[in-house]
Amino acid sequence: MRWIPIALMGVHGLIHVMGFAKAFGYADLPQLTQPISRAWGLAWLAAAVLVTTTTALLAVGARSYWIAGAFALLVSQAVIVSAWRDAWAGTAANALLLLIVAYGWLTEGPRSFHAQYLRDAEVGLARVAAAPMVTEADLARLPDPVKRYLRITRSVGQPRVQNYHLRFRGRIRSAPDSRWMPFEAEQQSFADEPTRLFLMRARMFGVPVEAFHRAIGGHATMQVTVAGAVPLENARGDEMDRAETVTLFNDMCLLASGTLIDPSIAWEAADATTARARFTYKGQTIAATLLFASTGELVNFQSDDRARSESDGTFTPRRFSTPVRDYRDFGPVRLMSFGEARWLLPEGEFTYGEFTLVDIAYNAR
Repeated sequence: MRWIPIALMGVHGLIHVMGFAKAFGYADLPQLTQPISRAWGLAWLAAAVLVTTTTALLAVGARSYWIAGAFALLVSQAVIVSAWRDAWAGTAANALLLLIVAYGWLTEGPRSFHAQYLRDAEVGLARVAAAPMVTEADLARLPDPVKRYLRITRSVGQPRVQNYHLRFRGRIRSAPDSRWMPFEAEQQSFADEPTRLFLMRARMFGVPVEAFHRAIGGHATMQVTVAGAVPLENARGDEMDRAETVTLFNDMCLLASGTLIDPSIAWEAADATTARARFTYKGQTIAATLLFASTGELVNFQSDDRARSESDGTFTPRRFSTPVRDYRDFGPVRLMSFGEARWLLPEGEFTYGEFTLVDIAYNAR
């Protein structure tokens, strides 16, 4: 769908060249009946360059496309008004450009979720320091299945995780009878001061939806909007803080296994393929059970301490689990590449999210 407006904007930009060609006598254009001075001809050329630049920035996914688009819109509409009798139809294309600029400002501008995400990430990255290696000695207090897991993921011998950045793609839904929404997501997490910044962009019936999970300093929010403009959800408070503490620990287990040596985690051995953990941060203590395959890979994470956000804005305690599979190499480490997020409801378990890990990087500076 995104390529349709890009193509239309490309054509719109090229049409502006006609005004420049008419003004300088480079082409015979009988459809342009009004005279165009050379000064206005240069303005037509400027509009062509600005609209084409906007199109190119939009095509490559540059965040600044809306800024170029705003200038393009002003110059383009000015030259259209100057030759209104011949060029009035171009206003329809500029109406589309106005929508593109407005959407860009809402989703990429200084007050957008993305801008907040980048500001928070920058603060965390400013405190990055040299990290010691994870050693066999660090594994001493861990249950045997957790030790095996850290070795299988090749965490031993790697620097301790201070931060990690990753990208997901997948699909998500709000209830068993809801329609799946495809999404792409970016996440920046910090282990030194547990932080999770998760920005997701999905489509609901073709309409763009943004969700921003922000957990910093023990407090969490979840905000959801349509096209960056219409709020759908703004969850916060103690239940949200507790839910995101579970998610923080879930991420540590699945995506940054080197953090499982942290003293804030109290471990309890269960059997050869099961371990229980209690993770404490900023006054919140949550419990989880980790299930491992006989070959050592973590295959599921379960917790009863993460409440589900209901449609009326309340939270209901439900069993949360994330079965994972398809381990593969991501640079120096070996991680799961596909996972599900599930709730256990009174009528049975249902999968509300499917996630494919695209890439992950550790300890950025």
